[in-house]
Amino acid sequence: MLPAAYAWLVNEPGPKMLIEMLKIYGTLETPGSRDNPTILAWAKEIGVEKDYVHDSIPWCGLAMGVVAKRAGKEFPKTPLWALSWAEFGTKQPHPMLGDVLVFKRDGGGHVTLYVGEDESAYHCIGGNQSDQVNVTRIGKSRLYAARRAPMTVPPANLRVVHLSGSGKLSTNEA
Repeated sequence: MLPAAYAWLVNEPGPKMLIEMLKIYGTLETPGSRDNPTILAWAKEIGVEKDYVHDSIPWCGLAMGVVAKRAGKEFPKTPLWALSWAEFGTKQPHPMLGDVLVFKRDGGGHVTLYVGEDESAYHCIGGNQSDQVNVTRIGKSRLYAARRAPMTVPPANLRVVHLSGSGKLSTNEA
């Protein structure tokens, strides 16, 4: 269940990738040597099961790949590598609801979807954020790329969303 501050998202009619990410909200990585079969099934669904064999492997790109596929979008050839999403869709000067955000972090990158922003952070829904699909705040200074999925007709609710700046700021989504 979405936190109260983000409950409004369930009434949003699009973009398609946001709708698909909301459907997998709450999916958790299994701690220890066991794996969440749902996350491993995503790897098979998008054809990366040979490269993705344990849910302890960073899976933000995997989650993004599965929501892109389910939304009818082509995803990068190497979807598991977060930074490869910087070539997805079209570049955006300022992200809006449902846009793909790619961030730099120590050791690599992170890919997630925009749900809003405050003065210092983007509020993002995505996978492998504290080992689950959830909404987290990520500093604007870490943004590497903002991309919009290919769309024939943009949804009417495509917009910048201003939110409260409360809550913990994520520093490393690995």
